Amino acid sequence: MVERTARGFGDPRAPVSTGLAVSLAARRQECPTAASPLGAGLSSLHHWEMARRIFMNLDPLRQSRDFRILFSGQLVAEFGSQFTIVAIAYQVFELTRSSFQVGAVSLTQLIPLVGGALLGGSLGDSMDRRRLLVVTTALLALTSSVLAINAALSHPLLAVIYLVSAANAACGGVISTATNSAVPNLVPPRHLVAAYASMQVVDQVGTVVAPAISGILIGSLHLEWLFVLVAAISLLAAFTMLFISPIKRASGSRRPGLGSILEGIRYLRGRQELQGAYFIDLNAMVFGMPRALFPALALTSFHGGATVLGWLYAAPGAGALAGALTTGWLERLRRQGYAVIVAVAVWGAGVVAFGLVHVLWAALLLLAVAGWADVISAVLRSTILQSSVPDSYRARISSVQIAVVAGGPRVGDLEAGLVASLSSVELSVVSGGLACIAGAGVLAALLPGFRRYVRPQHHEESRTEELLALEGARRDRREP
Repeated sequence: MVERTARGFGDPRAPVSTGLAVSLAARRQECPTAASPLGAGLSSLHHWEMARRIFMNLDPLRQSRDFRILFSGQLVAEFGSQFTIVAIAYQVFELTRSSFQVGAVSLTQLIPLVGGALLGGSLGDSMDRRRLLVVTTALLALTSSVLAINAALSHPLLAVIYLVSAANAACGGVISTATNSAVPNLVPPRHLVAAYASMQVVDQVGTVVAPAISGILIGSLHLEWLFVLVAAISLLAAFTMLFISPIKRASGSRRPGLGSILEGIRYLRGRQELQGAYFIDLNAMVFGMPRALFPALALTSFHGGATVLGWLYAAPGAGALAGALTTGWLERLRRQGYAVIVAVAVWGAGVVAFGLVHVLWAALLLLAVAGWADVISAVLRSTILQSSVPDSYRARISSVQIAVVAGGPRVGDLEAGLVASLSSVELSVVSGGLACIAGAGVLAALLPGFRRYVRPQHHEESRTEELLALEGARRDRREP
């Protein structure tokens, strides 16, 4: 500790808190009259800094009206999205009694989802991103209405579910990319990491609360009324985002189209830190995502129905929400690439343990641990991408990220369902988790540029300057 303190503020190896303490001590020596009030304020600063080390930074929500509106609109829309996911999975399994069909309907969404994400990246650089969000979100009300009509039939058509799910996925890909690329237009650069952490909270609140509610709604309402509710939610979300200030097209952006998309993809060539962020998430979602097996597990292993199914879907989100709300400590991690690899391995281990237990509360706890590890990986991967990509490529690289994040679970659904149909549901879960751990190790060996990636030094310096400025302002307010 003495050695670390002696390094002082100027040493880049010293942590932020050490540099801050040394700088404040130097100020007390330079200005003895201010030493006493400053010393009195050190305790409050210490408590404030400890909270910032643990909890998510709320400055983007406090200071940006447009970001608050985007946050609110996406939170509403996330409920509709999660209602739809659970309702479609339940309806398909009820009609077919096949986990493979549940996985297949999810895979059908993959190509439209990836295409929508890439198209959204190209469009997001060439038009008002707010308008793109409003129009595409409103289209989800139309697809939900079609699902409601189909569910009201005496014999719902499986083909309609496949087709409308694909259209839903295409709209979702555009919305996710437009949202991700709009955030930098709504908050200053110093708040980008906190803003993206806030959007993770949106996702996780939806995945925790909405599946549990949907399980209750499915058990008490007809499916057609749940889809009607989703349509109303989509219209409300679109109306909310109308109040965001217009977002001008990015300066220097090229016309949307295939050439723009390919240029963004070519940028990934030879950049291992970006490739690793994408591939390790694909590995985790393809091999370690057991959600397609939840309907079968709810009925067989845990002997429940729609309510148990809702809890299984909600459990990973509960752990992820806890992780997202306590991401302050991630700002101090320097070896971010290594931390992502460890987080993915923890996710895989949680899935393996989940597949081995048959007690519901233990299964839910293990899924929550896996979800916690997943959100840690997600926040760090987003940080790596934001720190490594120039602004001129932001929308298109974001579109690739969205395609990977949202498309990987669809492939994972098919993989899990296929293995379950060839062996057993439990073996599919356990083998997938083990493959996820092995894949993380292989990628760590093949992509040393990703494994060795460290946080840029300027992040630590800017954070220290922010704390010094805050303490100076507090001292000025205390002085007569």
